[in-house]
Amino acid sequence: MASITKELAFKGFPFIRIYQDGKVERLIESPHVPPSDQDPETGVSSKDITISHNPSISARLYLPNLPQNQTQKLPILVYFHGGAFCIESAFSLQAHCFLNRLVSEAQVAAVSVEYRLAPENPLPLAYEDSWAALQWVASHSNNQELDGKKDPWLAKFGDFDRLYIGGDSAGGNIAHNLAMKAGFESLCGDVKILGAFLSHPYFWGSKPIGSEPKGEDFEKTLEYKAWDVVYPSAPGGIDNPMVNPAGEGAPSLAGLGCSKLLMCVASKDQLRDRGVWYCDLVRESGWKGEVELFEVEGEDHCFHIFSETETENVKKMIKRLASFLV
Repeated sequence: MASITKELAFKGFPFIRIYQDGKVERLIESPHVPPSDQDPETGVSSKDITISHNPSISARLYLPNLPQNQTQKLPILVYFHGGAFCIESAFSLQAHCFLNRLVSEAQVAAVSVEYRLAPENPLPLAYEDSWAALQWVASHSNNQELDGKKDPWLAKFGDFDRLYIGGDSAGGNIAHNLAMKAGFESLCGDVKILGAFLSHPYFWGSKPIGSEPKGEDFEKTLEYKAWDVVYPSAPGGIDNPMVNPAGEGAPSLAGLGCSKLLMCVASKDQLRDRGVWYCDLVRESGWKGEVELFEVEGEDHCFHIFSETETENVKKMIKRLASFLV
């Protein structure tokens, strides 16, 4: 077998290996599960759709359990899964369970985007796929036919005055970058993003802040090493504005293209200090929207995704996200 050229590990457990011959081995991933006509626990319905064949972009759509005569429109959430840009899926068990819970609690229509993964498809492709998916969702605001491509769930139940984006970890990073792009580039139908939630988002840089490891240990962190794997051609490297919102040449956060922002952090997460720092940067930028920081004590990175049971803290997290999506 070809020798390993790069390996990324989370808490000591390798999750991706890249071999000299170009082969990529993903060692830790949540299994894929099919959509459900009606989830037995939440009553949420889901289905898979294709947004684009070239490039290949798909999504899983979710709809809460509604009365047959439902006419009231629902907020729309466009969601981006985590996984360091190189593992996991919109069709994974973890993402599916989380969104069933959130959609049921929040009573929203959700679109979970399946973007292409690095390193086979390095950044910025995930950003481009996610933006294309967001544009596809926004295009449903136009009552004219979309060459037969309009999804009936979004067309019938979607309230495009209440469009939200959000994500966890790498997905939170995607949500930030799409909100920035929406600040200077219009969505279809001139739809506006009402709010964005960034849950334990992946931000980093060349210099440690807060309680992050110092010296050589800093450059050994997964957060530091992963960026070069998923975006090897990034101008400015780990200080590229896509991952470091205060990096050289970064646009002002005053340009965020949404009206409100929820930052979620966990006290034991190594990314916690970056989330707090990001909120400070947004407030200092002069951005006109509302920003809120929500912290869960005693929990680690994406605990609400990884937890197999609905603990009190998982319930607290779901309820806070749901209250934001109104």
